[in-house]
Amino acid sequence: MRLDKYLKVSRLIKRRTVANAACDAEKVEVNGKIARASLEVKIGDEITINMGQRPLKVRVLAINEHVTKDGAVELYEVI
Repeated sequence: MRLDKYLKVSRLIKRRTVANAACDAEKVEVNGKIARASLEVKIGDEITINMGQRPLKVRVLAINEHVTKDGAVELYEVI
């Protein structure tokens, strides 16, 4: 799954266009490297989002195309 879509499905970022813009502004890293929106996310990847006061670092636990609001938190764990 593309990084921008994963960020939206997991509800880490509300909209896919905002996730795409964050990747373009180099505010998203995957495994310590600045990532583009088209990067394929895999289970075990560590995503860091540098928006706001503190960076948010999460580990990918699962990848699903469609998830309910309650099920979104099961896609990642905060590190």
